[in-house]
Amino acid sequence: MKKYELLPTDTIVIGDETLYRIRALKSFGNVKEGDLGGYLAKESNLSHERDCWVYDDSKVYGNAEIYYNAGVSGNAKIFGNAEVSGNAEVSGNAEVFGNAEVFGNAEVFGNAEVFGTARVYGNAEVFGNAEVFGTARVYGNYKIYKDANISKPNHFFTLSNIGSAYGTLRIYKTKDSFKLIRGCFTGSFEEFKDRVSEKPVYDPSRLQYESLYPFIENFALQIKD
Repeated sequence: MKKYELLPTDTIVIGDETLYRIRALKSFGNVKEGDLGGYLAKESNLSHERDCWVYDDSKVYGNAEIYYNAGVSGNAKIFGNAEVSGNAEVSGNAEVFGNAEVFGNAEVFGNAEVFGTARVYGNAEVFGNAEVFGTARVYGNYKIYKDANISKPNHFFTLSNIGSAYGTLRIYKTKDSFKLIRGCFTGSFEEFKDRVSEKPVYDPSRLQYESLYPFIENFALQIKD
């Protein structure tokens, strides 16, 4: 039995495609029979198997596919040949398109974009105004956010147990350069060094940060390739 139907009386047009709002024909997961969902161009965009669903005013079209237990909500758009599967969630104003894939327990939200042949999976999160594209692979517990512009696997890295609070230092490529995030600090390498220089000369955390400068400088060289 099909789990939803396309409503010919509730449609929108994107480009040359007509999208139809969906209505649940039975209860499953957190969806109740009769619930309205988002918009699809065709039934192949959303599997009738398992608990996957397209919520709110989100839109799935082109040859995009949503399956297994994935959820798409808010005003999110999934199109092209993109796939969202597993327990992944795409929400907010996020877009996944091209040949990109989001799967596992990954989340893409905010104004983030995932496209090209990028893969986001595991417990990874992509949000804010971040862009993940090209051959980028974001996985594990990585978080890509703010103004990140990631198109290759070496465009970001994370160091744990850093500083006096044993926190995480994140370094990522932007469109024009790269930035660092540590606690409440977000800024350029020069701004980071200025912040570190405010610590006492023999402060252990200052010494630790300064020891990382060659790695950060090497990262700056890598992202120019």
